Formats: sequence, structure tokens, C-alpha cells
Amino acid sequence: MSERSPLSWPGRLADWFELRGVYVPGEDNRVVDPWRDWGWLIVAWLVTLAVFILLFALAL
Repeated sequence: MSERSPLSWPGRLADWFELRGVYVPGEDNRVVDPWRDWGWLIVAWLVTLAVFILLFALAL
């Protein structure tokens, strides 16, 4: 049974990014792929943006 708590979806999203590949130090002969290299940072930014929007939506 899958977990359906609201806090589980950022983890699933980050896991999806990690399944696409993980940066290997020293592997400098490839093109930088932001989804692969900074997946957790992108997820954190999206969650922060969503919370920011929700705070302003609830403040009105």
C-alpha cells in the first residue's frame, strides 16, 4: 500500500529525478544536465515556491 501523506510526494519526485541518473564526481566529459545533477535542489525550490504561493493565497 502506497503512502498517501502530503509530505511523501516531494520524496517521490526527488527519487524520480535520481532515477534519471546521479552525478559522478570526475565525470567532466559530459554535458551538464540540471535534472540529473541538481534534482534535489530543483525539488526544494519547487516546494518552497508552492509554500510561498500558498501563504499569500491564505493571507487574502
